[in-house]
Order: sequence, then C-alpha cells, then structure tokens
Amino acid sequence: MTDRNGNTAWADLVPAEEQRRLRAAGFGDAVPMGLRPCLVVVDVTLSFLGRRPGEDGGPDYPTGCGPEGWRRLPAIRDLLGTARNLGIPRVLTRGAPDDAAFVGGAIKLSRGPETARLVHGAPFPPELEPRDDEYVLAKAKASAFFGTPLLTYLHAHLVDTLIVTGTTTSGCVRATVVDGASHGYRVLVVEDACFDRSPFAHAANLFDIQMKYGSVVDSAWVSRQLRGCGDQVPETEPMGLPTS
Repeated sequence: MTDRNGNTAWADLVPAEEQRRLRAAGFGDAVPMGLRPCLVVVDVTLSFLGRRPGEDGGPDYPTGCGPEGWRRLPAIRDLLGTARNLGIPRVLTRGAPDDAAFVGGAIKLSRGPETARLVHGAPFPPELEPRDDEYVLAKAKASAFFGTPLLTYLHAHLVDTLIVTGTTTSGCVRATVVDGASHGYRVLVVEDACFDRSPFAHAANLFDIQMKYGSVVDSAWVSRQLRGCGDQVPETEPMGLPTS
C-alpha cells in the first residue's frame, strides 16, 4: 500500500518494475493506526518555511524551503486543530539555539554558531502557535529522539502510534521516523503535511519510508482515523505498546 487513496508522491520517480519487485519481496506493507496516537510536528518554524510569499523583510533564513512549505502549512494546521479538539497528544519540535551554538545544528550548513543560533532560534508561524498544553520539544540534531526526553513523554501518554508531519522530509522528518520505528512505534507520515527544499528528496524519502519504516498517508485519511480514535481511546493501557 502506498497512501490510502492509491496515490504516491513517487509514482513518476520510481520505475514501476522496481516497485513491483520490492512489493513482491514483502516491502511496503501498510502500518495501521493504533489506539494511542500522538501528532508530531517537526520543525515547522520560520527558518524552514522562509519568508511568507508576497512579503518582504524579516530574516533571510538560508534553510527556508520556499513556497512549498507555505502550501503545506494549512494541512499541518488543520491536523493540529483536529488533534487539539480530540485531546490527542501533540509534540511540536523546534531548534535549540543555545545547544546548537556549541554542538552544531542538524546539518552541515548550520554547524557554525552564528548560523545555528539564527536557524534554531526562529519562531513558529502564527498558524501553529503552541498552546500551554502542548509539548514544545527543543532539539539540536535531526531526530526528535536524539538527546531529548521524547521517549519519556510518549511512554507517559501510552502512545503507540506516531503521526509525523513537518520538515524537511529528507532530514529531520526522516530521522524522526527511523528512530520512532526503531523504538517500536507504528509510524504514519502525512505526505501533504510534509515538505522539503527538493521535490526529488521529498518523493525519494517518502518512498523509502513506505517501503521500510512506516506508511505514507494523507491528511484527510488521518483526520478520519483520529476522529475514530478520539471516540475509542481506552482508559487502561492498550495492547501492543512499544517495549523500548
């Protein structure tokens, strides 16, 4: 299975024969939504969105992804709104400027202290302004798990499924997905709520994630599933929790 509508971001990138061969070997099976999902919004700050289209002025972030990020922002905002309405745990990651200034940022471009502080210190856009009941997780490196208390938060909330959105698909999203799967979580990546500077990197990494680590889905399907989970989350610990 690719996404829940039968569409793929990589349809014109990966040869059909290659896709058939991998699926015949057992790659690409769907990952179902569990009973205890958590929405993870990875690094959707102004340093990765860049300047809002049509606006001048403001910091010129070297890491900005251009108009594509702003096109994907409504889907991220809407999923966040759904999770808020249903009381589903939400984690919004951002940079850790003080840490990154000493240990370098997530990529080579931001390893210098000045650039690291600029990129990691950027705010969220108004559309995603965190609420007091949301976990804003500061991180210096690509994965939301690396050097952070994220696992403790997920265990405390009995989470069994990560719904991952944000940027960049090929960088911090992918790193978070791989670590999440490595810790035993079901991982769903929302294609229309992720973005990258490179359409090729976006598509290629989603393909690889679908084949090996999780399921690539769309925001409409996730919203329907979340509403279902919001009606049936049990009061006691569900089966199938990660053992990490």
